[in-house]
Amino acid sequence: MAKVAKIDASGIYYRELNQQIRRLATEGAQQIELHNVCGQRYIGTNLDRPVEIEIFGTPGNDLGAFMNGSEITVNGNAQDGCGNTMNEGKIVIQGHAGDIIGSSARGGKIFIKGSVSYRTGIHMKEYQNKQPAIVIGGTTQDFVGEYMAGGILVLLGLNLNGGENHKACFIGTGMHGGVIYIRGGIEDYQLGKEVGIAELAENDHQILHQLVSEFSSYFGYNAELILNHRFIKLFPRYLRPYGRLYAY
Repeated sequence: MAKVAKIDASGIYYRELNQQIRRLATEGAQQIELHNVCGQRYIGTNLDRPVEIEIFGTPGNDLGAFMNGSEITVNGNAQDGCGNTMNEGKIVIQGHAGDIIGSSARGGKIFIKGSVSYRTGIHMKEYQNKQPAIVIGGTTQDFVGEYMAGGILVLLGLNLNGGENHKACFIGTGMHGGVIYIRGGIEDYQLGKEVGIAELAENDHQILHQLVSEFSSYFGYNAELILNHRFIKLFPRYLRPYGRLYAY
């Protein structure tokens, strides 16, 4: 049976809370429950071994930053910077999340039941055999996938009414790697000039089936119903869209 440790985070300063988490991980805890979390930052950062962390409350910025194999579940909303520069692992958020989710991530997965704010997936990249993925159940604000250099972004729009379009603009601005899948309506003016639109190939269907099935397993959705809808694929049209601005 997995060794479970519990922490009541009420009134604990974020540095002290993270010190407790690191100590428990070092001592061999396999699962850590954090109760009454309220804005403490950097949870899941700088652990010397992978653990499962379950959070009850609202964690602060940079949840799982630089994470290297742990798994975090948030029973509620999350703030900005979840998965910042994440290398490996998984973050599952049962509510909404803030800005710059998955910023510069180079591996791991992030699943969000609700919607996110601005600049999700900015500077996402791939490293060796690692390929980060972010699946968003709802919608997003502007600049999703900005400067993407690798990885997979999936925007499901499950909160949209029938026939309603996504509202985000500047999608994929500066994108030069990776792929964005969008379920639901989108207009050309909402896209960055650096991205092209394509219909899905067989490989794309396989990728979506795997990610949407995993998403559905966390949040109680029917994956087949979600997938039984038209998706579009956004891809980078240029390898270095702004290279000429810096050339002598």
